[in-house]
Amino acid sequence: MKRAAVHIALGVIALLTLAPILWMVSVSFMSPGEAAASPPPLLPREATLGNYRQLLAQAGMGRAFLNSALLATCAALLSLAFNVTAGYAFAKLHFTGRDRIFRGLLAALVIPGQVAMIPVFLMLKSAGLVNTYLGVLLPAMAQVPGIFLVRQYAVSVPDSLLEAARIDGAGEGRLFRSIVLPSLAPILVTLAVLSFLGSWNDFLWPLIVLADDRLYTLPVALASLTREHVPDSELMMAGSVITVLPVLALFLLLQRYYIRGLLAGSVKG
Repeated sequence: MKRAAVHIALGVIALLTLAPILWMVSVSFMSPGEAAASPPPLLPREATLGNYRQLLAQAGMGRAFLNSALLATCAALLSLAFNVTAGYAFAKLHFTGRDRIFRGLLAALVIPGQVAMIPVFLMLKSAGLVNTYLGVLLPAMAQVPGIFLVRQYAVSVPDSLLEAARIDGAGEGRLFRSIVLPSLAPILVTLAVLSFLGSWNDFLWPLIVLADDRLYTLPVALASLTREHVPDSELMMAGSVITVLPVLALFLLLQRYYIRGLLAGSVKG
């Protein structure tokens, strides 16, 4: 009975957590104005795809979806390239000032990201990168949490294995590709998922950098759509579904590798 009570409690908590998402999906299939009834209905009287057709055809959300997909994919790839190499260097390579630089990076974590937005924006403006995708991607290339995550995991790679490969004549590039990357596979998936989700859900930085509505990402396009269609709750919910469901599906698909990478990194570090 104790186990049954625990499962019932967990089921109730899960239902309460999922209730807003389920209602959001339900409202997205309602006819215009139907959700404004009092009390609001839980299910549509007659399900319709009109809100999704209007979004994709008139509001330009289809283009915004592709923009977000492109930026999130590029951010994940660039994050892997820079964070993995930097994390491995801080874990296994010996160079002057390594520990001091790493401690300085960790100290930068206490600074809110919003504080750095103004100087970063001014640097991008002087370089002519405002209103470009490169300006959105540059701050996401190398981030301290990603470097720290990879470094903590890479510490567990045996030094004897790396030294044996060097004695056998393997260069640093071959050693990194053949030994280090396979050993870091779980944390690579974790970092890729975190970077993709962070870029997909990012609202403030693309809003600051991008001025052309043709370059807008989904969160920015949805916010601009809210200003144009304030009373149209059904259209807003359809836009929210388009924004949420792809990343939710990605997270559920890679959940096993994601959790494994986080747990392994915390234990091995």
